[in-house]
Amino acid sequence: MDAQRTVKVSKYLSKHLRHQPDRIGISLDAHGWVSIEELLRACARHGFAVSRSELDHVVAANDKQRFAVADDRIRANQGHTVAVDLDLAPAEPPAYLYHGTVARALDAIRNEGLRPMARHHVHLSRDRETATRVGARRGAPVVLSVDAGAMHRAGHLFHVTANGVWLTDAVPPGFLRLR
Repeated sequence: MDAQRTVKVSKYLSKHLRHQPDRIGISLDAHGWVSIEELLRACARHGFAVSRSELDHVVAANDKQRFAVADDRIRANQGHTVAVDLDLAPAEPPAYLYHGTVARALDAIRNEGLRPMARHHVHLSRDRETATRVGARRGAPVVLSVDAGAMHRAGHLFHVTANGVWLTDAVPPGFLRLR
């Protein structure tokens, strides 16, 4: 499978497993899972046929490990805008986590902190390098440090996904540092 097809399949799966399952007629369960066979049939019905080997390749090769497979089911690990409960236990975060953004968002972030926007949670990275890559998707990246340890001590909940993305409901401005 060539790199261009891999990206195209990954984006298609992300769109439908995170945001628009109804667009291709699939139903995610309460935790975001759908049968792989149901997903593959729906893709084919909607003019975007994906083979099981292509799906397996995308799941294994995705550098961000966006998808999880278990018991012939698949789901996106995070980033949903549709209602799902990822069933993640609260976790104690490291002292600092990081968030990649762009300069044009800084005024709003300084005033309001980090908000989930259309997603269920704010996504945070364990290291600056990952946050830099995330921010670079929208322009010149700016990396914010999040005092996750202080947030946790103040009662904010954190969860970590299977692929290492840290999730929290919001990050108030007082816990953010631009470095």
